[in-house]
Amino acid sequence: MTQQPPTSPDPSSTGKPAADATGDKRVTTRTLARMRKSGTRITMLTAYDFPTAAILDAAGIDVLLVGDSLAMVVQGHDTTLPVTLDQMIYHAEMVGRAARRALVVVDLPFPEGQLSIERTIESAARILKETRCQAVKLEGGAEQSQRIEALTTAGIPVMAHVGLRPQNVHVEGGYIVQRDQERLLRDAISAENAGAFAVVIECVPSSVTERITQALRIPTIGIGAGPATDGQVLVINDLVGMTSGYLPRFVTKMADVQQVITQAAISYRDAVRAGTFPAEQHEFK
Repeated sequence: MTQQPPTSPDPSSTGKPAADATGDKRVTTRTLARMRKSGTRITMLTAYDFPTAAILDAAGIDVLLVGDSLAMVVQGHDTTLPVTLDQMIYHAEMVGRAARRALVVVDLPFPEGQLSIERTIESAARILKETRCQAVKLEGGAEQSQRIEALTTAGIPVMAHVGLRPQNVHVEGGYIVQRDQERLLRDAISAENAGAFAVVIECVPSSVTERITQALRIPTIGIGAGPATDGQVLVINDLVGMTSGYLPRFVTKMADVQQVITQAAISYRDAVRAGTFPAEQHEFK
């Protein structure tokens, strides 16, 4: 018998159909532009695998980000720097295959966005060709404007990223709130003028974020940047409590999945040791 590939969960099975304020069957860069214009908030979460992406897609999340944060929350590194392009493509392929509605954006990992422009285009093109994802995210502002323009000219949509740049952690000497209002504004405007379809603003005071959002025509998506953006993004592991240790103050934990998994593992351990699992109903006759 030929096995059928797994599909995304049917949101109607929960009685809660996926929210879609735009009427689009598929979220695109144009959808996000319309959402900004109408005042509809954009929702964005990271995803690194098929089942998580399928759940988030069915829940009506607008944008799924295959973030280089997977280096930290999946691979266990201290920074985002170690993850490779091949590893990003591996995870992006899974997420892209799961997403039926959401726009899927993939981080260009270090140093693919810092080498030659030709190398960046080749790397971004691999992401789009080898996955079902639709756009890349590139850290940087004014100094990346030529690179953003080259990518968009090559037909590769770009989400820019200003403010705190995790790939610059060693230059900054840590993950530090960014307060240089004029530089941040210049970075965001330069990214827009170069052709970026949206910009992520990370770890920036709310007053600065508000000024940036008012100055731009493209959507802004905040993380640790206050409520004045057109949308918000968080790391899924932080949102559902699948992390340990320090959590940034901007994180909201809306579930404690770690506790649920821990309890399930303890129950399984105890059942196996007690001889109550497997029981008769688990046997083949």
